[in-house]
Amino acid sequence: MELRQLEYFVAVAEELSFTRAAERLHVVQSAVSAAIRSLERELGPTLFERSSQRVTLTAAGAALLPAARNTLDSARAAREAAQLSEGRLQGTLRIGTFSSLVRPDLPELLGRFHRLHPAVTLRLAVSPRGSAGLVERLLAGNLDLAFVALPGDPPAGLHVRELYTTPMSLLVPADHPLARADVPRELTELVDEPFVDTPPGYGNREVTDRAFARAGLHRQVVLEASDVGTVASYVRAGLGIAFLHDSTADVDGTGLAVLPLADPALRWTLSVAVSATRRASAPLRALLEVLEEAVPAGPSQQ
Repeated sequence: MELRQLEYFVAVAEELSFTRAAERLHVVQSAVSAAIRSLERELGPTLFERSSQRVTLTAAGAALLPAARNTLDSARAAREAAQLSEGRLQGTLRIGTFSSLVRPDLPELLGRFHRLHPAVTLRLAVSPRGSAGLVERLLAGNLDLAFVALPGDPPAGLHVRELYTTPMSLLVPADHPLARADVPRELTELVDEPFVDTPPGYGNREVTDRAFARAGLHRQVVLEASDVGTVASYVRAGLGIAFLHDSTADVDGTGLAVLPLADPALRWTLSVAVSATRRASAPLRALLEVLEEAVPAGPSQQ
């Protein structure tokens, strides 16, 4: 059994696709298929159920997966120990984020990390499903770290540290009746208003949906935009009102009014999440140290 075979097996198990696994490994698909067939011949049982529509793990494959990950982690740790003995840090970090991230300053953070460890490759991934999608990829082993907004308790299998939390605000057109007075607005004032929001799975959408459900209220979302940065444009165009999920966001206020909300539970919290079950690589530990320096432990409030 070769480490390369286990690497290919884990990639297929996490992607549930030979095509995506090959893309991730930067090899041709036939090489992945050949490695899996060779591993199955060596071990005996079939590891994947294959069809023209889907790939799934068999019971044997599911049993092998945690052991394969541990073996690869141990091999990586040995490789890193040898590299660190010469003062070098190499490897790849897969970082999940979203396009509207304002704090921490990710370019500045990664720039600082790169100056310290120039041989580490950084790969950024933006999920089309917001924090929920990033959590899924993190749990599946497709990401090493993710910046997420998670209302409520974090999912099992993740270690989550709060970075900062900030009150959400109400965004309305400047000529909207609600904009006539800059006073905290109650949810009961908003139930008849059309809303522009992100799709389910985004942290700000989950916070908002929970707040309305807790109050026993229903609202109408007339437009869902996965690009958070465009929400203000749709509000300005008169499609509806919206909750600004981060009051530090750089929103062009032309034609808009930003109002406070009365419900103290309407807060947006950014956290950094890593796997709680897999050994952190040396590059990941180094990035977490840089992040700790930039945002010391203990959530910052606004």
